[in-house]
Amino acid sequence: MQRVLQSMRDGVGFDALLVILTLSYLLIFAGLPLIYNVIISFQNVDVFSLGTLLHPSAGIENYEDIFDDRQAGMVLWNTVIFTLGSVALQFTLGFALALFFHQNFMGATWIRGLFLAAWVMPGLVVGVLWNWLLSGDFGVVNYALENLGLIDAPIFWRSDPDTSLYAVLIANVWYGTPFNMILLAVGLSQIPEDLYEAAELDGANAFQRFWTITLPMMRATIGAVIALGIIFTLQQFDLFAAITQGGPAGSSTVAQYWSWQLSFREFDFGRGAVISVLMILVVLVVSLIYVRSTKAETQL
Repeated sequence: MQRVLQSMRDGVGFDALLVILTLSYLLIFAGLPLIYNVIISFQNVDVFSLGTLLHPSAGIENYEDIFDDRQAGMVLWNTVIFTLGSVALQFTLGFALALFFHQNFMGATWIRGLFLAAWVMPGLVVGVLWNWLLSGDFGVVNYALENLGLIDAPIFWRSDPDTSLYAVLIANVWYGTPFNMILLAVGLSQIPEDLYEAAELDGANAFQRFWTITLPMMRATIGAVIALGIIFTLQQFDLFAAITQGGPAGSSTVAQYWSWQLSFREFDFGRGAVISVLMILVVLVVSLIYVRSTKAETQL
């Protein structure tokens, strides 16, 4: 035992210990729940049988029930709209802010730090904040739009089926844009300034420098930001819980919130697990595409 402790003090085997501890943590807190979730997606599990070790087998019945559910089509459409809209707007605004703060002007670092205040806030707090901002009766958003002459009457963002999903989307864009900005700003900082100076001497304008230098040099960073944006957006739950609760009439229900509703409102844990498994598969596909594209780029 003393020999083992002495070898660890000398640094021998300490790296292996760190790897073992990390793998053990991932197995206990990520691997086992994931495996259990996959297993119960093929079983009939309700609130009465949840505490038992063995559950009646359902085969693929849970999967068939999910695809046959009348709500599935609307949930899928809401999920696609929410994910694509959030990722596109977060990336566009984040890239614009990253380019803006990449310029040298007084206070750029401090102002960029203020944008991070939104990202470090808990999602539930952000949801409560936007729940107030988007209020139809006394919300700041309606007040600003009315004073600008853009609307004649208040918009009930949260309770109108036509706008409820977009209410959460707006909040999510505000929440996730600073994260995109920081990652893209790091990528911009890695581009040598000599390339821009040489291009400027050759007569390239700002757009040409952006198109021929910035975008090609940022390809890996852009891929990472988009992949992470999709993954984080598919995990977003707090904003829906705080702003719309999936309503009205399911108009803002997305896959992750539907999974929670099935599991903890209807206590149909098997069907709730099915949605989680399908979402995990989507995340794995997105991750695989990103890894393969990055690998192919490094081999060029």
